[in-house]
Amino acid sequence: MAATDRPSDPDAAKASELASAIADAPFVRLLARADGASVAAAGLLAAACAVRSIPFQASVRPTEGDVTGREDGLVVGIGVESEGAARLPPNRALAAYESARDLGCEPDPVLAAAGLVAGDGLLATDDGSGVLADAAIERRPGLGVPTADPADGLAHTTFTHTGFSGDETAAAGVLAELSDGSPEAVASLLAISTIENPDASARAAESVERALRPHASPTGPVETVEGLADVLDCVARERPGTALALAMGHDVRTEALDAWRAHAKRAHAAFETATTGRYDGLFVARIESGPAETVARLVRDVRSPEPVALVLAEGEAAAASVEGHRIERATKGAAAAVGGTTSATATRGYARYDGESEAFLAAFREAL
Repeated sequence: MAATDRPSDPDAAKASELASAIADAPFVRLLARADGASVAAAGLLAAACAVRSIPFQASVRPTEGDVTGREDGLVVGIGVESEGAARLPPNRALAAYESARDLGCEPDPVLAAAGLVAGDGLLATDDGSGVLADAAIERRPGLGVPTADPADGLAHTTFTHTGFSGDETAAAGVLAELSDGSPEAVASLLAISTIENPDASARAAESVERALRPHASPTGPVETVEGLADVLDCVARERPGTALALAMGHDVRTEALDAWRAHAKRAHAAFETATTGRYDGLFVARIESGPAETVARLVRDVRSPEPVALVLAEGEAAAASVEGHRIERATKGAAAAVGGTTSATATRGYARYDGESEAFLAAFREAL
C-alpha cells in the first residue's frame, strides 16, 4: 500500500496540505535541520520542486532563526521552526515522500528509507508506509555501512562504538584475526565488540541492530540504506552543503564519504575521552571538543543507563532520548534560559550558547 493511500493518518493529511501549498507557491525555501532525516526530506522535496519547475532554494542550519530574503514564497521548516514557515510532521522523511507523491512526482524511496533510519527508526516491512515496497530493497548479511570495505565500515560507523571505532588500522587488525571473513562473521564481530564492552548499556545490543543485516541499495549512492542514513546524519553536521547535494542526487559520493570518515573519527575520539555523570533520568557526558550531536546519540545508544543523554561542550550542548521521552521542550527551555539558540526534535536537541555549561545543565534538568 502506498504512503498516500492512508487518509486516516494525520501526518499524511498534513503532507497533502503541504503538497498543495508547494504547488501554489511562486518560490519555495526549504530550511533543513542539520541531521540526516531532515536533509533526506529536503532532498525529496527539492526533487519534487525541480520536476514541477517550481523555483526553490534549500539550505541546512544547525539552529532555528528567522528567515531573511524574498517574502513572496513558501518557507518550509524541516526539523526547524521559523516565523511564518510551514513545518513538516515529526516523521520528516516519510512526510516529504508523501508530499512529493501528492505533487505527482516519483520520489526516491531509497532516500526516504535512509531518512527513516536517520530519524532513529528501523525499517520494517509492515509499517504501512510503502517505502520499502516502492524501493524493492531486501536485507542482506553483513554491515549497514556505506562502503564495501569492512574495515572502513567497522571503523567509521556511528551506529555504535567499540574498541576499534575511529581507527581503520585497528579494525583491519581485528578482521585479520577472524578465521571466517564472511559478512555474517563480520557482523557478529561488531555486535560482540559492542555488547562485551564493560561500559556498554542495556540498550547497546538493541542499538547495534541498525548496523547489522542491512538493506542493500543497488540504486543508491552508497552500498546500503543504513549506510546512507549514517552518511547523511554525519555529513549534515560536518559539511552540510555536501549532505544536501548528496540528498539532491548530485555526484558527491567521494566528498560525502570523506566527510563521513572525518566526522566519525572526531565523534569516536570525543566519546572515548568524555567524562560522565548520572542524574535521575539523565546521563551527562562532558567533552572538550567534537560533534556534540553525534556523540549524544552514541552515548544514548551504547552507554547511558538513563533514557536521556546530554553532551556538554564549550558553548554547545546536545541531547538525545529514547522514544517516549521528549526533549524538545527541555532543550529549548534550557537554551532560552541561558540566551542561546537551538533546534530540536522529539528525540534530539542541540543548542549553542554563551556562558557556563553548568548553567545550561541546571536549566535543562529543570525543564526536563
